[in-house]
Amino acid sequence: MMNTQADQFGMKEALAQLGVKDINEGTSTGQHNFSNGTLLESYSPVDGQLIGKVKQSTPEDYERAMQAATAAFKTFKLMPAPQRGELVRQFGEKLRKHKEALGKLVSYEMGKSLQEGYGEVQEMIDICDFAVGLSRQLHGLTMHSERPGHRMYEQYHSLGVVGIISAFNFPVAVWSWNTALAWIAGDVCIWKPSEKTPLCGIACQNIIAEVLKENNMPEGISCLINGDYKIGELMTADTRVPLVSATGSTRMGKLVAQAVAGRLGRSLLELGGNNAIIVTPDADIKMTVIGAVFGAVGTAGQRCTSTRRLIIHESIYDKVRDAIVGAYGQLRIGNPLDQHNHVGPLIDVQAVEAYQRALDQVVAEGGKLIVPGGVLSGEGYESGCYVKPAIAEAQNHFQIVQHETFAPVLYLLKYSGDVTQAIEIQNGVAQGLSSAIMTNNLREAEAFLSVAGSDCGIANVNIGTSGAEIGGAFGGEKETGGGRESGSDAWKVYMRRQTNTINYTTSLPLAQGIKFDL
Repeated sequence: MMNTQADQFGMKEALAQLGVKDINEGTSTGQHNFSNGTLLESYSPVDGQLIGKVKQSTPEDYERAMQAATAAFKTFKLMPAPQRGELVRQFGEKLRKHKEALGKLVSYEMGKSLQEGYGEVQEMIDICDFAVGLSRQLHGLTMHSERPGHRMYEQYHSLGVVGIISAFNFPVAVWSWNTALAWIAGDVCIWKPSEKTPLCGIACQNIIAEVLKENNMPEGISCLINGDYKIGELMTADTRVPLVSATGSTRMGKLVAQAVAGRLGRSLLELGGNNAIIVTPDADIKMTVIGAVFGAVGTAGQRCTSTRRLIIHESIYDKVRDAIVGAYGQLRIGNPLDQHNHVGPLIDVQAVEAYQRALDQVVAEGGKLIVPGGVLSGEGYESGCYVKPAIAEAQNHFQIVQHETFAPVLYLLKYSGDVTQAIEIQNGVAQGLSSAIMTNNLREAEAFLSVAGSDCGIANVNIGTSGAEIGGAFGGEKETGGGRESGSDAWKVYMRRQTNTINYTTSLPLAQGIKFDL
């Protein structure tokens, strides 16, 4: 039963608007949801209350979903791309209508601040707008043939069924990054949302279901399956799924990559990050504090782009450290639906335990906690998922610093040389997602962005590591997986490329001047 605290923020109305019904009875069903198995309970980390239950998918449910998807693909790929774009445009309009309700659900089920919840839905709207334009620009290349009377060009065709495995920290946006581009490419999608945020999946499917029904389109264009890793394994092993897009931990990504590669399929991986901001002597300290604090504590440190390490030059180390510590003293921790709070809860008690282990380990390895953190209890913190953001002075080689802890733990690292040394420290981890440098020195900025600079997929100057715009391709290198989603030419991942040669003469010359006369 939803408690009074959550209800005062309009959660009942929001859930009803999204079609997540019978919430007080603990049941929830959605269109395009191929699930008839045991119940999966969703508890809010905000207050520990049961929000609702969804049925998990069985192997038989998965097979029905695949059959619906493969059947839908046969007709959907034949629809002109601009018409597919019109469906995506309508989906974006529905999201505008439901932005407040869906943003509240994201905040309540996942635990991020309400503004971040709204922002995540805005990302969905933005990728729809981006995809609509792309639907008229799925272009190939034309090149000159070495053979007279021949024309060569490349074109892109629809790929098939795209499997999507998403994580709890962005329960709706990452799905939309994939689906909006997949749909304009003529692909159909099967989505397995995180078992920690299943109601967000139900809500999104209900919204797209309205669009498909209004346009008399087959439901198999968008299918939802719920459950744990076992239902995901069916997808990664299925040869009918040419592309699996998986977002999550590096451990999970390696398992997905091995399974998909074993059948020579494609995988798009967005995995762990261990992101750093370099702070040079020429940095603007005020900008540094803003970027570092939001990067470290936004979404309670549960973004793949969260700032984990702050690499500070020794000449300004004390000044930057004191400014960051002072800013942490102003943070308000509490119900994320209350927009006066800066930091909400971690996703569950297991995440809290990982946070506590990280703090213990950094001390055991020789680090020093300068903002000690701790688990909050008492009124407003009944879920047991609220923690204080912590700061530790550490060394880059510490095992815990090399590891990504999905919690608000920031490590301060000191360097004494030039920017080259700082870049070496930043690159000295297994992950390679996001990175940043704070400097007003043009040479340092350019060195950071050069081929000898940051080895990450994202490299920023005078902004933090957290956050990305739809127009740019999002993703990272090394153990982050190498995938690219969202903007730029990421649409090509969802299509197959074909090279075409047309001979419009009456003779058949061979390439490279080979003679084969009969």
